[in-house]
Parts: sequence; structure tokens; C-alpha cells
Amino acid sequence: MVTNNSSTVSQTAVVHLPEWLTLGIRYLGLASGLLAIVFVINNFLIFGFDLPGPLGTLTGESNSQLGWGQVAILLVAMVYPAWRLKNGGSLRTDAESLASIADYIIRIAFWAVFLVGLADAFISFLRVEDLHKVLFGSDIATLLGMSNQRGTYVHIPLMLVAAYVASRDKSVSIVWLALLVVIAELFIVLARFVFAYEQTFMGDLVRFWYAALFLFASAYTLKEDAHVRVDVFYANFTRRTRSILNVTGTAAFGLPLCWLILLRGMWEKTSLINSPMFNFETSMSGFGMYVKYLMAAFLIVFALSMLFQFTATLFSALADIDENVEDDPAQNTGVEGLS
Repeated sequence: MVTNNSSTVSQTAVVHLPEWLTLGIRYLGLASGLLAIVFVINNFLIFGFDLPGPLGTLTGESNSQLGWGQVAILLVAMVYPAWRLKNGGSLRTDAESLASIADYIIRIAFWAVFLVGLADAFISFLRVEDLHKVLFGSDIATLLGMSNQRGTYVHIPLMLVAAYVASRDKSVSIVWLALLVVIAELFIVLARFVFAYEQTFMGDLVRFWYAALFLFASAYTLKEDAHVRVDVFYANFTRRTRSILNVTGTAAFGLPLCWLILLRGMWEKTSLINSPMFNFETSMSGFGMYVKYLMAAFLIVFALSMLFQFTATLFSALADIDENVEDDPAQNTGVEGLS
């Protein structure tokens, strides 16, 4: 007779986070992301189109219908998270949704800097060679030499095209921008040493794409958990301990930094981001590219994408804590797995 001896397995009771705490954090995280988008939209409406804004409308400075429309958008951003919580979901599903929004913002930014960079470099080349008058006529050629006209009628339409392309194509990653920087640098080297040709716009294009790569890739790197860290202790911590550290760092430093950039840079028309952006500021060095004002706007993309990705990271870490997720035994022992 064969007997099977079954070992007694002791299970540690899983202590879940209080429901009110998870619901509160989910609401604050979702509302923070939506309010950031509304803040940026209202910033353009207030300083770009002279709308009164929610504060001006609520304080009685203006009673226009457009102002109340801005207030309605603000209320939607505050009510929608509560409606979403009422209809279910979880920390992990919310984290996936927020990460998808961050990905979409970065895809828009990639296609925007790609299309605008090529178009503006081409226009600058035509101006250097005095070909723009031949192709477009003297009137349009004059307008192309004005930064506000080029920004309004060339850059902004290309940004709208970028938003459409980004919504249709999800295969392109921000890492392709690194390849574009290399190609642009190689072109400069070949043009300089082979054809003895060098113009200001060529270096401007490299700086434009490189700045975009540095700022736009931050959210992607955070998602892949590939940011540089002093990894003396972190790697040896349990997954739960790492999650606690991620929650603390994200809530104390990551999210406040994103809001600080938005508020400090966009609160007034003369703020650090708004001033160059609404003045279509350029670096007047020969026939260079007219994209300096867009490089100030890169900070908006950085803040928004990082805000959504930080919140997604926060939600994922809280889900690990709530579910008491432990490390894979194979990861702790360095063994791939035994069967």
C-alpha cells in the first residue's frame, strides 16, 4: 500500500489596503491627469484666444458663454473619475489606461517633431538658396520668413496631422528619434567634409530632435523601469518593499515635479514656457529653423507624459502592495525554474 504524505503549507494572510484608500488614490490620480490636460487646454484658450478662463468666469470678471464652457470642461475633469470608479475597474486597469495615454502623447510628439523638423529644415534650405521666392512667390516667401506665420500655417497643421497619424499607427516608438538624430549628424558630416556645405538650419535640426529625444523618452524609460538609479540596495529588496519605495518616490517627488513644471511655466503669459511659445520665439542666427518656441513647449509634453506615467507606476505599485505580490522564487534564487 502506497501512501502519499502531503506537506502542510502555511499561507500568510493577505492584508488588503482599505477600500476607501484605494478609491481615494484612484480618484486623485485620475483627476490629476485630466485636470492637467484641462489646464493646458485652458492655457491656450486664455492666452492664445483671450478667453476669460474658469477663474475669470467664476469670479465674475466675465460672463461669456465660452467662459462657462471652460468651467464645464473643468467640472467634467473632476466628475469623470468618480463616474469611472462607480462603474468598476481596478488599480491595474487604471494603470494600463494611463500608460496608454502617456504612449499616445509621446507618439503625437514624435510625429510632430519629425514632420515639423523636416518641413522647417526644407523651408530654411529654400531661404538659404533663395529658392522660396521662385517656388512660392514673393508674398508667401515673405510670410515664410516670419516665425508667427510659419508657426501658424506650417507647424500647427503638421501637428494636427501628427495627432491623426499617432491615433492610427501604434507601431512607431520614440526610440526611432535616436536614429533620426544619428542620420542628421551623419548628413552634416558628409555635407561639410565631402561637399563643403554647412548651414545653420542643419545644426538646428539636430538640436531640435535631440532635445525631443531627451525629454520625450523619459516617460518611455520610466515605463520600462530603465532610468538610472543607485542600485546598491534596491535590487535586493522584495517586490513589496520596492513597491513601497516607488509609491513614496512617485507621490513625494514625481507628481509634484510635473505639476511644478506646468504651473511655473504656464500660469501667466510671461511665464517660462508661455512667453517663448506665444511669441513664436526664434534664434536669429542666419537662416536657421524657426522652432525654438516649440522646444519650450517640449516641457509641456514632458510634464504631461511623465504625469500620466508616474500615476500609472503609482497605481501598479499600490496594486502590488494591495495584492501582497511576492517575487518569483526563480528571481530570488537566480534559477530559471525547476519542474
